[in-house]
Amino acid sequence: MLAIRLEKELEQEIDLLAKARGSNRSAVVREAIVRYLEDNEDLELARQALAEARGSRSLKELRKDLGLDG
Repeated sequence: MLAIRLEKELEQEIDLLAKARGSNRSAVVREAIVRYLEDNEDLELARQALAEARGSRSLKELRKDLGLDG
């Protein structure tokens, strides 16, 4: 169980969204938290991929190193 305090305006926006979806406030907030956590996981994976790519070489450099270009 988690209890949070929100500004009245934010609560109203959440309530409007929940009503539009035929859902409830808890479901909207839960979905938002899940998406936030997934986005942060994706960001971390992208950072890791970028860090690994920095050590990469261009195709031209790789072909030269492998002796494929005369």
